[in-house]
Amino acid sequence: MAEPSTQKLSFGEKAGYSCADSAANFVFMTMILFQTNFYTDVFGLSATAAAAILLGPRLWDAIADPIVGILADRTNSRWGKFRPWILFTAIPWCVVMILAYTTPKGWSMGSLIAYAAITNTLLMTIYSMNNMPYAALGGVITGDLVERAKLNSFRFIAVNAAQFIVGGFTLPLVAKFSAGHDHQYGWRMTMTVWAVLCLVLFLITFATTRERIQPLKKEQSSPLRDIADLLKNNPWKVMWCWTLVHFAILSFRGGALYNYYHHYVDKAAMYDWLQKFGLVAVPGASSSGGIMETLGYIVHGDPSNLANSNVADVFNSIINMLGTGLTIIVILLSTTLAKTFGKKAVSATGFLFATVGTLAFYFLSPTNVWGMIGVTAFVSIVYAPTIPLTWAIFADVADYSEWKVGRRFTGMVFATIGFALKSGLALGSASFLFIMQWFFKYDTKLPDTASAVEGYRVCSGVVVGLLFAVCTVLLACYQLNKRTTIQMADELAERRRLATAS
Repeated sequence: MAEPSTQKLSFGEKAGYSCADSAANFVFMTMILFQTNFYTDVFGLSATAAAAILLGPRLWDAIADPIVGILADRTNSRWGKFRPWILFTAIPWCVVMILAYTTPKGWSMGSLIAYAAITNTLLMTIYSMNNMPYAALGGVITGDLVERAKLNSFRFIAVNAAQFIVGGFTLPLVAKFSAGHDHQYGWRMTMTVWAVLCLVLFLITFATTRERIQPLKKEQSSPLRDIADLLKNNPWKVMWCWTLVHFAILSFRGGALYNYYHHYVDKAAMYDWLQKFGLVAVPGASSSGGIMETLGYIVHGDPSNLANSNVADVFNSIINMLGTGLTIIVILLSTTLAKTFGKKAVSATGFLFATVGTLAFYFLSPTNVWGMIGVTAFVSIVYAPTIPLTWAIFADVADYSEWKVGRRFTGMVFATIGFALKSGLALGSASFLFIMQWFFKYDTKLPDTASAVEGYRVCSGVVVGLLFAVCTVLLACYQLNKRTTIQMADELAERRRLATAS
């Protein structure tokens, strides 16, 4: 058998590993793109209550990640350290995912707030118990740098396939299921479909993956020692800060862009654009049937009164699919780019261009739908290579601890990165609502006021652009360039070879 550090992975294992992250993104992307507006528009909460529910459970989730990391590093089973967590959280994930997007009928506002807080907390906790060990699993499947990059490319193609489905089909399916019922029913049924798919994908990952890299030493260590050694890891410090800001961007941008397309962009301009592609129905005509009608992609409504139509849902979904589709294609180039220029250089450059592209959103007029499509395409193309490469960087950070202190604690590295990730998500969603309320007089019952609409523009373009710039600076400060990473990998491979030989 090949040594773990040079272990080549089969297509089946790479694809199987990617399934669980694909599943996770049915929760993650729904949370990023729609959860803020689900709580305000469907659940009926105020901006303050929604912000508290988004902030509290996600901060708890951030605290839960290091706890799970400690437990996962100390898990020993015939399936390994990390794979059992994926298996035993699969069914609870499915159940709680449905409950979190179910709106109880006839409850008081206080009871609804409590229900939303409890179900969101449970969902975030199970997310940690599943996804943190999953992320750590990628660091122990192989130690080969090229194979890791390929593994992460597979992973993020699958991730973006899930994001393509979530971003492209959630809103149309909600509208479709809501016909004859209400939006609350539409959300529950859509999330039930996604939850069942998640369960299947988790089982595939468990069945197809193996853990190969084991710590060289069997010595016992305490969580405090793990933390003390981790604090000696300067690349980890930079990536922790980068993760906090990066994932704040994602949740902040999701809430901002949803409102940008639903309340700033001219509905008549979107209708005219969709009409060019045959995605509108003649007013008063019966359902035409067909796959696009089944998926909710046909706009029904009088073009002179589009306020209550699904035109923004369809256009927003197409924008999401365009961005994700381009991302999937460009991700295929990430391994080649990393081998040529290094992960750090490619990632920093991608975030720099994303900064410029995002700022352009503020300057687009509400009727310039082609401009929105062009900017979305540009940002997706330059941002795409950074997605798998930055996750491969986290595995390098884990290697760095082993290289410097002689001990590997992959679970703790990924758990603390998970802490920053969840904290960023919490701060991003809550900050969007707080900024809108404090600076732009946002009222969830009156989302179309002039001040609120200006807020959507500022948040989507200026604020998100500045946050991308912060990430660019942090990546420029990251210490592990291409040369150092190769040196580190070679020395660790030699250590493992000697340990195995002895």
